[in-house]
Amino acid sequence: MAERKPQWPEVGDLVIATIETVTDYGAYAKLDEYDKRGLLHVSEISSSWIRNIRDFVREGQKVTLKVLRVDHEKGHIDLSLRRVTKRERIEKVMSWKKERKADTLLRGVAEKLGMTSEEVYQKAGTIIEQKYDLYEGFEKAAVEGPEALIDIGVPEDIAKAFSEVAQERIHVKLVKVRGVLEIRVVKPNGVRVIKEAFHKAKTEKIKDAKLTFYVIAAPKYSLEVQAENYKRAEDVMQKTADNIVNYIVKAGGQGSFRREK
Repeated sequence: MAERKPQWPEVGDLVIATIETVTDYGAYAKLDEYDKRGLLHVSEISSSWIRNIRDFVREGQKVTLKVLRVDHEKGHIDLSLRRVTKRERIEKVMSWKKERKADTLLRGVAEKLGMTSEEVYQKAGTIIEQKYDLYEGFEKAAVEGPEALIDIGVPEDIAKAFSEVAQERIHVKLVKVRGVLEIRVVKPNGVRVIKEAFHKAKTEKIKDAKLTFYVIAAPKYSLEVQAENYKRAEDVMQKTADNIVNYIVKAGGQGSFRREK
């Protein structure tokens, strides 16, 4: 959203731009994230010798550029293509796409609530961006539900709308890890103790992860964890397994856990 951006980029910023005009001395580019136009001088297009500028840039092309100079009084912005590394270009394009998608999702929330996008951003977006970027906030809401945003201060009605829109429009790819619990409680109340151990594990509030238990064949049970990355999934799985085994042992039973490869 335009209101979240400053009017001018700063020196050193990476910007997404559209080439508008190509000349013998360079190209003029429209900065997509700002209502500004800048000059990409021929000397800043490539480190190699240039015979034809259009071999490197052409009208209508989207490019990632680095801001070299900004003259507020004259309204001039000097840009560079050759000083942008491949990694910088990839990261900037990914960030820009996420920003655009976040704006689209924000409009969806506004429509659902009967508010303007600006109102939603002021009441929720500013809070989310104190902890995450806006798109990451939508991802959290898609995986963890409205609680992920309510916990950081977003009003409940807006958090619920964020979660609904996110779950409708974002497909968060989760990684999956599995392990096997082998537990026994040779006592009259053994079955109840085992059920309690699993129930306690499932009802414990775990953010950004999903737990699933399957009966393989008593006394073996499968523990499956889904999360955004393997480190988080492994941490949740190990902690959950430890809690279950400890609960069983304290109740006079036996338990062990092994990670499936």
